[in-house]
Order: sequence, then structure tokens, then C-alpha cells
Amino acid sequence: MEYLNVKAITASIIYSLLGIIILVVSFYVFNKLTPGTLRKEIMEDHNNALAILGAAFMISMALIISAAIHG
Repeated sequence: MEYLNVKAITASIIYSLLGIIILVVSFYVFNKLTPGTLRKEIMEDHNNALAILGAAFMISMALIISAAIHG
């Protein structure tokens, strides 16, 4: 039962949820700071450059959050 450390599993779940919440909030702020709506630009106007920028933002924020949580 050593591998089933409840404290570590609970901490991992809480930190994962916290990281996801921070990522969603930061993407919402990113969406508000850019002109127009990302959804319309990407889905209707097929703006590939903006889709790549959004993906890069999500990956970079995820790396920053995971590094901050992991230590």
C-alpha cells in the first residue's frame, strides 16, 4: 500500500484543478485583450496564424503553471 499515498494523490488532483482553472482564466484574459473574438476569427474566418498564437499561448501558460506547481 506504499504506492497508494492518499495525501499525494489528493494534492496532485487539487494542484491539477488549480492549474486548469488558472489556465482557463488566463486564456479568457488573453481572449479579451485581443481584438475581436478568437472563436469567430479561427472558426469562421479560418485565421491560422491566430490559431497558432492561441495554441502557443496555451502551451506556454501550461508549462509555466506546471513548473510553478511542481517546484
